[in-house]
Amino acid sequence: MNSTAMERVVQIKRTAPVKRLVQIRRVVQIRRVVQIFCAAILLAGATARADMTFKIATIAPDGTRWMAMMRAAAKDVQLQTDGRVRFKFYPGGVMGGDSSVMRKIRIGQLHGGAFTGGGLAQAYPDIVIYGLPMLFANFDEVDHVRARMDSAFEAGLEEAGFVNFGMVEGGFAMFMGANAIINSANLREEKAWVPEGDAIAYAAYKALGVSPVVLPITDVLTGMQTGLVSTVVASPLAAVALQWHTRIKYVTDVPMSYVMGVLAIDTRAFNRIAPSDQIIVRKVLSATIEQMNAFSRADDGAARAALVSQGITFLRPSESVVEEWRKVSRQVFEQKGKEDAFDLNLANEVVKLIADYRRQEKARQGE
Repeated sequence: MNSTAMERVVQIKRTAPVKRLVQIRRVVQIRRVVQIFCAAILLAGATARADMTFKIATIAPDGTRWMAMMRAAAKDVQLQTDGRVRFKFYPGGVMGGDSSVMRKIRIGQLHGGAFTGGGLAQAYPDIVIYGLPMLFANFDEVDHVRARMDSAFEAGLEEAGFVNFGMVEGGFAMFMGANAIINSANLREEKAWVPEGDAIAYAAYKALGVSPVVLPITDVLTGMQTGLVSTVVASPLAAVALQWHTRIKYVTDVPMSYVMGVLAIDTRAFNRIAPSDQIIVRKVLSATIEQMNAFSRADDGAARAALVSQGITFLRPSESVVEEWRKVSRQVFEQKGKEDAFDLNLANEVVKLIADYRRQEKARQGE
């Protein structure tokens, strides 16, 4: 073999390992690309079908119609989403009052809750409008307004970062307590409870010369048992559900404010589930909330009858006293509206609807 041939053999022997190393590296690179691609596919699938357990707090005790219907709805959602979406409820106020629940939602410990209107005021101040003192006089006025305004408030909550499924009526709140209240002088002698964070109710009490006792709703029963609180403002339905009726002897039969509840879920948490699952959750819970709203008025009536059967006395103040309370309520409305506690234009739209309805009713009755 000549020298030229020998050099070629040596060169081939030297370059062969290098080529093999290059080939190996290419294979490894291809494998990594395939692995990354497969992982991306799996991750995308996992994200689309990610399991989510919504943690929801409520003051409603177990055994109430509300809890029974919510648990049934949760099972329906779990079934329709093949187990991808579940709900865990914390009933009976074990997570604290509305302000405590809102704080836990902000830090991610909870994902949502069943709130009274005022409980969501931190996120959406206008939600308090339906519950302004003595805004409504009867359920006919409520029905007239809600048919035209519910969608605006629900949209406002969505914009504020809370997915919601409609509103549930809670009845009319009235003065209830151990002592009879038929005038403002009686009220000033009472240890009247006001919900924690309810600046409007607090202002109304102060305008009547009352120094209210501020407590979260979860502490009210204990307050009544220990004598810290002698008077509450609640609907018959709430009084029975929360066991407050065990400390009540008298009810002042005047609608002081309209009570409604909202099931709200933090939008950030809700967006963790797939769009198709979001549709299912909205459909199931909206239908359930609609059913609850339909049942609630009858339930409130049954609760009122239960209070009467227990021997609790319903009293009606004179019209002059009621008018005095209405006057104070209007003053608080104007004061808080100027302080931007809520959208005054939106509130005035509700007031106009009520005034229009009253004129129509007056004209109809005069025919």
